[in-house]
Amino acid sequence: MEQTHNYDEPNKGNWALARMIIGILSLVLFPLISLQSCAAGASNMMSNSGEISGSAGFITSVCFFVGGLVGLLTRNSQKKGGPITSCVFYWFAFFLSRMFSGSFTDLRIWGVMACIFGIVFLLAAMKTKKEIIIASIISAIYFIIGMA
Repeated sequence: MEQTHNYDEPNKGNWALARMIIGILSLVLFPLISLQSCAAGASNMMSNSGEISGSAGFITSVCFFVGGLVGLLTRNSQKKGGPITSCVFYWFAFFLSRMFSGSFTDLRIWGVMACIFGIVFLLAAMKTKKEIIIASIISAIYFIIGMA
């Protein structure tokens, strides 16, 4: 029996368009967050405040870059590894931003955005309805604990 392939409709991963948009947005935000972090780090250094919000902001920007790049490159993948890796990087950025924001208040905004991006990637990795419900509950708990 001859197999027919529909080359017009490639196999795409779950939420491929959202993953692509978030990946591109993260790559565009990387230089902005980096520059803000350098300015915050210089301000921390000049004021001798002892804060590390500039360094935490730079690590957050790197997490945005890596999470966005992995998400963009694996957007058409059917496997769970790419979206979960992106989710971990975004949630690590959220954790850093909540812990070390200090006087760099924009870092909190980037952290909430990273948490939302992480939730999208976690939901994109799940295939069944049961997995989606469990992922939603985990995401809600993580967000509530992180915002406390």
